[in-house]
Amino acid sequence: MSRLRTVIVTIAALGAMAGVVGLAVVFLGLFNTSAQKGHWPITSWVLHTTFRNAVELRAPPPSEVPHDLEDAALIKLGARHYDSACRMCHASPGEVATATIAAMVPRPPQVERAVAPWRPEELHWIVEQGVKMSGMPAWPDPHRGDEVWSVVAFLSAVQRGLTDEGYDRLTAAESQGYCAGCHGPQGTSRAPRLDILGPEYIALALAAYRSGERPSGIMSHALSQVDPASDAELAQRLATLPGPGRAPLPPPPAAAEALARGGTSRIPACLACHGPENSNPLIPRLVGQSPEYLQQQLILWRAGQRGGGERAVLMHSAAQGLTDPQIEALAAYFASRDAFPEERP
Repeated sequence: MSRLRTVIVTIAALGAMAGVVGLAVVFLGLFNTSAQKGHWPITSWVLHTTFRNAVELRAPPPSEVPHDLEDAALIKLGARHYDSACRMCHASPGEVATATIAAMVPRPPQVERAVAPWRPEELHWIVEQGVKMSGMPAWPDPHRGDEVWSVVAFLSAVQRGLTDEGYDRLTAAESQGYCAGCHGPQGTSRAPRLDILGPEYIALALAAYRSGERPSGIMSHALSQVDPASDAELAQRLATLPGPGRAPLPPPPAAAEALARGGTSRIPACLACHGPENSNPLIPRLVGQSPEYLQQQLILWRAGQRGGGERAVLMHSAAQGLTDPQIEALAAYFASRDAFPEERP
Protein backbone atom coordinates (compact mmCIF):
# COMPACT_ATOMS: atom_id res chain seq x y z
CA MET A 1 0.00 0.00 0.00
CA SER A 2 2.89 2.29 0.88
CA ARG A 3 4.50 1.62 -2.50
CA LEU A 4 1.24 2.39 -4.35
CA ARG A 5 0.92 5.63 -2.41
CA THR A 6 4.47 6.55 -3.41
CA VAL A 7 3.69 5.93 -7.09
CA ILE A 8 0.54 8.04 -6.91
CA VAL A 9 2.33 10.88 -5.15
CA THR A 10 5.16 10.74 -7.72
CA ILE A 11 2.74 10.86 -10.66
CA ALA A 12 0.85 13.74 -9.06
CA ALA A 13 4.11 15.63 -8.47
CA LEU A 14 5.23 15.11 -12.06
CA GLY A 15 1.80 16.27 -13.28
CA ALA A 16 2.02 19.38 -11.13
CA MET A 17 5.51 20.13 -12.43
CA ALA A 18 4.32 19.70 -16.01
CA GLY A 19 1.46 22.08 -15.30
CA VAL A 20 3.83 24.68 -13.85
CA VAL A 21 6.15 24.37 -16.88
CA GLY A 22 3.17 24.68 -19.21
CA LEU A 23 1.91 27.80 -17.46
CA ALA A 24 5.40 29.29 -17.56
CA VAL A 25 5.64 28.66 -21.31
CA VAL A 26 2.26 30.32 -21.89
CA PHE A 27 2.45 33.28 -19.54
CA LEU A 28 6.20 34.03 -19.55
CA GLY A 29 6.62 33.75 -23.33
CA LEU A 30 9.23 31.01 -23.05
CA PHE A 31 8.10 29.36 -26.31
CA ASN A 32 9.50 31.23 -29.30
CA THR A 33 6.66 31.67 -31.80
CA SER A 34 8.92 33.24 -34.43
CA ALA A 35 8.39 31.75 -37.87
CA GLN A 36 12.08 32.37 -38.58
CA LYS A 37 12.97 29.73 -36.00
CA GLY A 38 10.65 27.10 -37.38
CA HIS A 39 9.75 23.86 -35.58
CA TRP A 40 12.05 21.37 -33.97
CA PRO A 41 12.49 18.29 -36.23
CA ILE A 42 10.59 16.14 -33.73
CA THR A 43 7.72 18.65 -33.75
CA SER A 44 7.49 18.58 -37.54
CA TRP A 45 7.51 14.78 -37.52
CA VAL A 46 4.78 14.59 -34.86
CA LEU A 47 2.55 17.11 -36.67
CA HIS A 48 2.98 15.50 -40.10
CA THR A 49 2.45 11.96 -38.79
CA THR A 50 -0.62 13.06 -36.85
CA PHE A 51 -1.98 14.79 -39.95
CA ARG A 52 -1.54 11.76 -42.19
CA ASN A 53 -3.15 9.41 -39.68
CA ALA A 54 -6.04 11.83 -39.08
CA VAL A 55 -6.76 12.00 -42.81
CA GLU A 56 -6.59 8.22 -43.26
CA LEU A 57 -8.96 7.73 -40.32
CA ARG A 58 -11.57 10.32 -41.33
CA ALA A 59 -11.56 10.36 -45.14
CA PRO A 60 -14.80 9.12 -46.73
CA PRO A 61 -14.82 5.57 -48.10
CA PRO A 62 -13.69 5.05 -51.72
CA SER A 63 -17.28 4.10 -52.60
CA GLU A 64 -18.27 7.77 -52.21
CA VAL A 65 -15.85 8.99 -54.87
CA PRO A 66 -17.88 10.18 -57.90
CA HIS A 67 -17.37 8.30 -61.12
CA ASP A 68 -16.95 11.48 -63.17
CA LEU A 69 -13.78 13.01 -61.69
CA GLU A 70 -12.26 13.08 -65.19
CA ASP A 71 -15.16 15.13 -66.58
CA ALA A 72 -13.67 18.21 -68.30
CA ALA A 73 -16.44 20.52 -67.05
CA LEU A 74 -15.94 19.42 -63.44
CA ILE A 75 -12.16 19.84 -63.73
CA LYS A 76 -12.57 23.34 -65.15
CA LEU A 77 -14.90 24.40 -62.34
CA GLY A 78 -12.41 23.14 -59.75
CA ALA A 79 -9.45 24.71 -61.54
CA ARG A 80 -11.08 28.13 -61.62
CA HIS A 81 -11.90 28.01 -57.92
CA TYR A 82 -8.37 26.81 -57.14
CA ASP A 83 -6.87 29.62 -59.22
CA SER A 84 -8.76 32.23 -57.23
CA ALA A 85 -8.67 30.69 -53.75
CA CYS A 86 -5.66 28.33 -53.50
CA ARG A 87 -3.01 29.27 -56.05
CA MET A 88 -1.63 32.06 -53.85
CA CYS A 89 -0.18 29.42 -51.50
CA HIS A 90 0.25 26.26 -53.55
CA ALA A 91 1.10 27.85 -56.95
CA SER A 92 0.06 26.29 -60.26
CA PRO A 93 1.59 23.32 -62.09
CA GLY A 94 5.19 24.20 -62.93
CA GLU A 95 5.04 27.49 -61.01
CA VAL A 96 7.44 28.44 -58.20
CA ALA A 97 5.94 29.88 -55.03
CA THR A 98 6.67 33.47 -54.10
CA ALA A 99 9.36 34.27 -51.53
CA THR A 100 6.68 35.26 -49.01
CA ILE A 101 4.89 31.92 -49.30
CA ALA A 102 8.22 30.09 -49.18
CA ALA A 103 8.88 31.74 -45.81
CA MET A 104 5.72 30.35 -44.21
CA VAL A 105 6.03 27.77 -41.40
CA PRO A 106 4.97 25.18 -42.26
CA ARG A 107 5.63 25.98 -45.92
CA PRO A 108 2.66 25.19 -48.19
CA PRO A 109 3.84 22.52 -50.62
CA GLN A 110 3.76 23.26 -54.35
CA VAL A 111 0.60 21.73 -55.84
CA GLU A 112 2.20 18.77 -57.63
CA ARG A 113 4.01 17.74 -54.45
CA ALA A 114 1.01 18.50 -52.26
CA VAL A 115 -1.34 16.11 -54.06
CA ALA A 116 1.09 13.33 -54.94
CA PRO A 117 0.54 10.94 -51.97
CA TRP A 118 -3.22 11.25 -51.57
CA ARG A 119 -6.20 9.30 -52.91
CA PRO A 120 -9.28 11.23 -54.14
CA GLU A 121 -11.30 10.60 -50.99
CA GLU A 122 -8.37 11.83 -48.86
CA LEU A 123 -8.00 14.96 -50.97
CA HIS A 124 -11.71 15.60 -50.46
CA TRP A 125 -11.35 15.45 -46.67
CA ILE A 126 -8.32 17.77 -46.70
CA VAL A 127 -9.96 20.37 -48.94
CA GLU A 128 -13.28 20.20 -47.09
CA GLN A 129 -11.89 20.20 -43.54
CA GLY A 130 -8.70 22.23 -43.86
CA VAL A 131 -5.66 21.67 -41.61
CA LYS A 132 -5.17 23.21 -38.18
CA MET A 133 -1.98 25.18 -37.47
CA SER A 134 -1.06 25.27 -41.15
CA GLY A 135 -2.96 28.19 -42.69
CA MET A 136 -5.03 25.71 -44.74
CA PRO A 137 -8.68 26.83 -44.36
CA ALA A 138 -11.76 24.66 -44.40
CA TRP A 139 -14.21 24.81 -47.32
CA PRO A 140 -16.08 28.14 -47.08
CA ASP A 141 -19.46 26.45 -46.66
CA PRO A 142 -19.68 23.33 -44.48
CA HIS A 143 -22.94 22.25 -46.14
CA ARG A 144 -21.54 21.85 -49.66
CA GLY A 145 -19.14 18.95 -49.59
CA ASP A 146 -20.45 18.08 -53.06
CA GLU A 147 -18.70 21.17 -54.47
CA VAL A 148 -15.37 19.98 -53.09
CA TRP A 149 -15.29 17.18 -55.65
CA SER A 150 -14.72 19.76 -58.39
CA VAL A 151 -11.45 20.79 -56.74
CA VAL A 152 -10.59 17.11 -56.22
CA ALA A 153 -11.21 16.54 -59.94
CA PHE A 154 -8.73 19.31 -60.74
CA LEU A 155 -6.16 18.01 -58.24
CA SER A 156 -6.54 14.51 -59.70
CA ALA A 157 -5.79 16.01 -63.12
CA VAL A 158 -2.62 17.50 -61.62
CA GLN A 159 -1.70 14.02 -60.38
CA ARG A 160 -2.16 12.73 -63.94
CA GLY A 161 0.30 15.32 -65.25
CA LEU A 162 -1.68 18.47 -66.05
CA THR A 163 0.82 20.89 -67.61
CA ASP A 164 1.17 24.61 -67.04
CA GLU A 165 -0.23 25.18 -70.55
CA GLY A 166 -3.25 23.04 -69.71
CA TYR A 167 -3.73 24.97 -66.47
CA ASP A 168 -3.58 28.27 -68.32
CA ARG A 169 -6.28 27.10 -70.73
CA LEU A 170 -8.55 26.11 -67.86
CA THR A 171 -8.11 29.37 -65.99
CA ALA A 172 -7.64 31.90 -68.78
CA ALA A 173 -9.15 35.32 -68.11
CA GLU A 174 -12.33 36.05 -70.09
CA SER A 175 -12.82 39.32 -71.93
CA GLN A 176 -16.36 39.46 -70.53
CA GLY A 177 -15.16 39.36 -66.94
CA TYR A 178 -14.38 36.92 -64.15
CA CYS A 179 -17.87 35.40 -63.98
CA ALA A 180 -17.75 34.49 -67.65
CA GLY A 181 -15.06 31.92 -66.93
CA CYS A 182 -17.73 29.59 -65.54
CA HIS A 183 -20.98 31.06 -66.87
CA GLY A 184 -19.98 32.48 -70.28
CA PRO A 185 -19.45 31.15 -73.81
CA GLN A 186 -16.31 29.23 -72.77
CA GLY A 187 -17.75 28.26 -69.40
CA THR A 188 -18.59 24.92 -67.85
CA SER A 189 -21.78 22.88 -67.89
CA ARG A 190 -21.44 22.52 -64.12
CA ALA A 191 -22.46 26.17 -63.74
CA PRO A 192 -25.82 27.57 -64.88
CA ARG A 193 -26.41 29.64 -67.99
CA LEU A 194 -27.46 33.08 -66.83
CA ASP A 195 -28.91 34.54 -70.02
CA ILE A 196 -32.08 32.46 -69.61
CA LEU A 197 -32.68 33.41 -65.99
CA GLY A 198 -33.23 37.18 -66.07
CA PRO A 199 -31.80 39.96 -63.88
CA GLU A 200 -34.50 39.69 -61.19
CA TYR A 201 -33.76 36.03 -60.51
CA ILE A 202 -29.99 36.56 -60.67
CA ALA A 203 -30.24 39.42 -58.15
CA LEU A 204 -32.29 37.14 -55.86
CA ALA A 205 -29.64 34.41 -56.16
CA LEU A 206 -26.79 36.82 -55.42
CA ALA A 207 -28.56 38.00 -52.27
CA ALA A 208 -29.20 34.40 -51.18
CA TYR A 209 -25.55 33.47 -51.70
CA ARG A 210 -24.35 36.50 -49.76
CA SER A 211 -26.65 35.80 -46.81
CA GLY A 212 -25.82 32.09 -46.72
CA GLU A 213 -29.46 31.21 -47.37
CA ARG A 214 -28.23 29.46 -50.50
CA PRO A 215 -25.09 27.55 -49.48
CA SER A 216 -22.08 27.48 -51.80
CA GLY A 217 -18.40 27.63 -51.04
CA ILE A 218 -17.58 28.50 -54.64
CA MET A 219 -20.11 31.31 -54.94
CA SER A 220 -19.48 32.74 -51.47
CA HIS A 221 -15.79 32.99 -52.33
CA ALA A 222 -16.49 34.58 -55.71
CA LEU A 223 -18.90 37.13 -54.24
CA SER A 224 -16.48 38.03 -51.45
CA GLN A 225 -14.43 39.68 -54.19
CA VAL A 226 -17.36 41.80 -55.41
CA ASP A 227 -18.72 44.94 -53.75
CA PRO A 228 -22.31 44.20 -52.61
CA ALA A 229 -23.31 47.68 -53.79
CA SER A 230 -22.70 46.57 -57.36
CA ASP A 231 -24.97 43.48 -57.22
CA ALA A 232 -27.88 45.12 -59.05
CA GLU A 233 -25.62 46.24 -61.88
CA LEU A 234 -23.89 42.86 -61.91
CA ALA A 235 -27.23 41.05 -62.20
CA GLN A 236 -28.19 43.18 -65.20
CA ARG A 237 -24.88 42.47 -66.89
CA LEU A 238 -24.90 38.75 -66.18
CA ALA A 239 -28.41 38.39 -67.61
CA THR A 240 -26.98 39.31 -71.02
CA LEU A 241 -24.01 36.95 -70.78
CA PRO A 242 -24.36 34.25 -73.46
CA GLY A 243 -23.87 30.74 -72.18
CA PRO A 244 -21.64 28.03 -73.63
CA GLY A 245 -22.72 26.31 -76.81
CA ARG A 246 -23.11 22.56 -76.81
CA ALA A 247 -23.88 19.65 -79.07
CA PRO A 248 -27.50 18.47 -79.35
CA LEU A 249 -28.53 16.18 -76.53
CA PRO A 250 -30.25 12.82 -77.01
CA PRO A 251 -34.01 12.74 -76.37
CA PRO A 252 -34.96 12.17 -72.73
CA PRO A 253 -36.63 8.98 -71.50
CA ALA A 254 -40.25 8.62 -72.61
CA ALA A 255 -41.52 8.90 -69.06
CA ALA A 256 -39.69 12.18 -68.42
CA GLU A 257 -42.19 14.46 -70.15
CA ALA A 258 -45.11 12.74 -68.47
CA LEU A 259 -43.48 13.29 -65.09
CA ALA A 260 -42.72 16.93 -65.87
CA ARG A 261 -46.26 17.60 -67.11
CA GLY A 262 -48.29 15.49 -64.74
CA GLY A 263 -46.20 14.84 -61.66
CA THR A 264 -47.34 12.00 -59.42
CA SER A 265 -49.58 11.64 -56.39
CA ARG A 266 -46.64 12.86 -54.30
CA ILE A 267 -44.76 15.13 -56.75
CA PRO A 268 -46.27 18.33 -58.20
CA ALA A 269 -45.97 18.86 -61.95
CA CYS A 270 -42.75 20.74 -62.73
CA LEU A 271 -44.36 22.57 -65.64
CA ALA A 272 -47.00 24.06 -63.37
CA CYS A 273 -44.32 26.56 -62.31
CA HIS A 274 -41.47 26.12 -64.81
CA GLY A 275 -43.52 25.69 -67.98
CA PRO A 276 -44.12 28.00 -70.96
CA GLU A 277 -46.79 29.99 -69.12
CA ASN A 278 -44.36 31.09 -66.44
CA SER A 279 -44.26 34.89 -66.38
CA ASN A 280 -42.86 35.29 -62.88
CA PRO A 281 -39.26 36.56 -63.18
CA LEU A 282 -38.40 35.04 -59.79
CA ILE A 283 -39.17 31.51 -61.03
CA PRO A 284 -36.23 30.31 -63.12
CA ARG A 285 -36.60 28.94 -66.62
CA LEU A 286 -35.06 25.50 -66.85
CA VAL A 287 -35.08 24.75 -70.58
CA GLY A 288 -31.59 25.01 -71.99
CA GLN A 289 -29.72 24.47 -68.75
CA SER A 290 -27.23 21.60 -68.74
CA PRO A 291 -28.38 18.21 -67.41
CA GLU A 292 -25.43 18.12 -64.99
CA TYR A 293 -26.42 21.41 -63.39
CA LEU A 294 -30.14 20.57 -63.19
CA GLN A 295 -29.45 17.16 -61.72
CA GLN A 296 -27.19 18.66 -59.06
CA GLN A 297 -29.82 21.23 -58.07
CA LEU A 298 -32.57 18.63 -57.74
CA ILE A 299 -30.32 16.50 -55.56
CA LEU A 300 -29.63 19.53 -53.36
CA TRP A 301 -33.36 20.30 -53.10
CA ARG A 302 -34.09 16.71 -52.16
CA ALA A 303 -31.36 16.72 -49.49
CA GLY A 304 -32.59 20.00 -48.01
CA GLN A 305 -29.29 21.70 -48.87
CA ARG A 306 -30.65 24.24 -51.35
CA GLY A 307 -32.17 27.53 -50.32
CA GLY A 308 -33.03 30.85 -51.86
CA GLY A 309 -36.34 32.64 -52.16
CA GLU A 310 -39.76 32.19 -50.67
CA ARG A 311 -40.49 29.10 -52.80
CA ALA A 312 -37.72 27.07 -51.17
CA VAL A 313 -40.22 25.18 -49.00
CA LEU A 314 -42.25 24.18 -52.06
CA MET A 315 -39.19 22.93 -53.91
CA HIS A 316 -37.94 20.99 -50.90
CA SER A 317 -41.32 19.29 -50.70
CA ALA A 318 -41.52 18.63 -54.44
CA ALA A 319 -38.07 17.04 -54.60
CA GLN A 320 -38.50 14.85 -51.53
CA GLY A 321 -40.31 12.14 -53.46
CA LEU A 322 -37.95 12.03 -56.46
CA THR A 323 -35.84 8.96 -57.04
CA ASP A 324 -32.41 9.14 -58.64
CA PRO A 325 -33.75 7.88 -62.01
CA GLN A 326 -36.56 10.46 -61.89
CA ILE A 327 -34.09 13.25 -61.17
CA GLU A 328 -31.94 12.13 -64.08
CA ALA A 329 -34.97 11.95 -66.35
CA LEU A 330 -36.26 15.41 -65.42
CA ALA A 331 -32.82 16.94 -65.89
CA ALA A 332 -32.57 15.35 -69.33
CA TYR A 333 -36.07 16.54 -70.25
CA PHE A 334 -35.46 20.22 -69.53
CA ALA A 335 -31.88 20.20 -70.84
CA SER A 336 -32.71 18.53 -74.14
CA ARG A 337 -34.83 21.39 -75.49
CA ASP A 338 -34.30 25.06 -76.23
CA ALA A 339 -38.00 25.86 -75.91
CA PHE A 340 -41.35 24.19 -75.33
CA PRO A 341 -43.44 23.36 -78.41
CA GLU A 342 -45.88 26.10 -77.39
CA GLU A 343 -43.11 28.70 -77.59
CA ARG A 344 -41.73 27.84 -81.02
CA PRO A 345 -42.78 30.07 -83.93
